[in-house]
Amino acid sequence: MAANHAGEQLDRLTTPPAWHAHVWRLSWPVILANVTIPLVGLVDVYVMGRLPDPAYIAAVAMGAAMFSAVYWLFGFLRMGTTGMTAQSYGAKALTEIDAIFKRALVIAALLGSTIILLQWPLKTALFMLFEPGSNVATLAEAYYDIRIFGAPGLLIHLVELGILFGLQRMTYTLWLSIGLNLSNLILDYFFVLGLDMGVAGVALGTIISEWGAAFFGFWLVRAAYRDLGATSVRIDLLEREALRRFFTISSNLILRTFFVQLPFFTGTVLATQIGDLTLAVHGVLMQLFFMMTYSLDAFAHTAETLSGYFYGAKNPKGVRKATLYSSIWGFGFALLMGLLYLGTTTHIVSQLTRSIEIITLAAEYLPWLAISPLFCVWAFLLDGIFIGTTHIIQMRNAMVLSALCWGVALLITFESWQYHAIWASLNVFMIARAVILGLHYPKIEQGATS
Repeated sequence: MAANHAGEQLDRLTTPPAWHAHVWRLSWPVILANVTIPLVGLVDVYVMGRLPDPAYIAAVAMGAAMFSAVYWLFGFLRMGTTGMTAQSYGAKALTEIDAIFKRALVIAALLGSTIILLQWPLKTALFMLFEPGSNVATLAEAYYDIRIFGAPGLLIHLVELGILFGLQRMTYTLWLSIGLNLSNLILDYFFVLGLDMGVAGVALGTIISEWGAAFFGFWLVRAAYRDLGATSVRIDLLEREALRRFFTISSNLILRTFFVQLPFFTGTVLATQIGDLTLAVHGVLMQLFFMMTYSLDAFAHTAETLSGYFYGAKNPKGVRKATLYSSIWGFGFALLMGLLYLGTTTHIVSQLTRSIEIITLAAEYLPWLAISPLFCVWAFLLDGIFIGTTHIIQMRNAMVLSALCWGVALLITFESWQYHAIWASLNVFMIARAVILGLHYPKIEQGATS
């Protein structure tokens, strides 16, 4: 009955005020939840910035980029789970949601354990790509050797987020993210500033928080089931058709995520090659950039779960309305973020580090950070819609073409623009994503009728 009541509420969204209210109701918990994610990175920068050598910030920036590069490839555990869950929710297939969760949970645990088993060849490959200075390399290695053991916990956490997003339990995701990131903040201070553990303290605080979130998230998913009146059922984990669908979606999401991650990973590699000071600046600016992206992602998640719900319910008008109202809120928030960054970034950077060199150099790249929300928001929103409706192959192809545009832009500009080229080509990438996905969007509405 709870599931039917929720569906009736969505079906009654017929007026603009009702849609605006519902989009905001779904988005604000995710904004708060998502903002806590880069806040942890900012605190990492802050506690490292209390130390005298910029190499500490550079090492944490490099280590975080390494794990982001690896974990982003497993983002299908969140995205694919959300899309399948949202469509099953729209079709009122609650038993299928339980099956999706259990299969994804087992796969996440196995993949996380495999990452730990392969930690040494993985470390060799990653450090060969970055080629840091000796001091940064030593510190980054200490970070890596501890952080790697959080892999299974984080991947399980991604699955739990996917289920909660798909069920539109945004408040639950808020509590889950607050639990993960607040514990990380507290442990950062305790291990680094209290026990003077340096980068090892940052890594240790992170893995404790990741495992804590995995256990807390499992409890929240079970609570969401109880809210819906659903019960856990015995399933065949190896059911062929279900696994085929999961791995088809997952394999294409892996490829999509690889191309999404490529500009960010390459940007960090190039910043490393330019010099330790540029890498430190890059670490600071990327934390601010990710604060913006995670905030805008709240509206992408709203578009994702609503479009998936209405797509599963065979309601093309609902898909169109979900897209329209999520876009209105997303653009307004992007404009606000750009104006805030334009006016406050220099002050924020000066609070994060005592290094005059970092503060001065970061100010040179401020305009790129300020305009980036207006380019990013459309790519994020369309990503959410394509994920929610599981149009993954089309999204994968769009990412390949967008990455090609990014690569050409970087190749043309890097020699003369250096670090400016990293930001310019990143914005080209975002614009290309939005244009290519936008051209395909009408076919999603058409597909909702069949």
